[in-house]
Amino acid sequence: MTEPGSEFNDCRLLLYYKGDISALTLFAQHQNGSVCFPEPLPALSSALEEDEAVAQKVALHPAMLINAINNLLELPADLLQAEPGFKAQIDTPGGIITVYMARLARLDPPHVLMQAKDCSLKTLPSLRGRPPAEMELLRRAYVKVMET
Repeated sequence: MTEPGSEFNDCRLLLYYKGDISALTLFAQHQNGSVCFPEPLPALSSALEEDEAVAQKVALHPAMLINAINNLLELPADLLQAEPGFKAQIDTPGGIITVYMARLARLDPPHVLMQAKDCSLKTLPSLRGRPPAEMELLRRAYVKVMET
């Protein structure tokens, strides 16, 4: 029998909130410290540049990962919305991991809901000190969020 979520070993999801009026941007962080869901990136991971991207024969649709994270965290079905156009590849000792992003679609930041799921919502500066691969993912995610 496989572990729950093991079908997603080669992908992760960043969760973020952006205020429509204030542009306040927060990223979800699990109690283990990682901003990647359902689990942290392996040690020694590094972000690939766009020109280093590896072609994948079979690619997971981000909606499948979003549904799995919704189920794993028992979130409301309409909370997470895929962020189109965001996809980053991370080189790990076990192979390439593709990272997607989903927006926490609420008018106000869902702090209480996320705390009930052992997560917190944090600003980019408060996430300093994460491993280099996560910091690069957060930088790219922030650029994407500010472009929209």
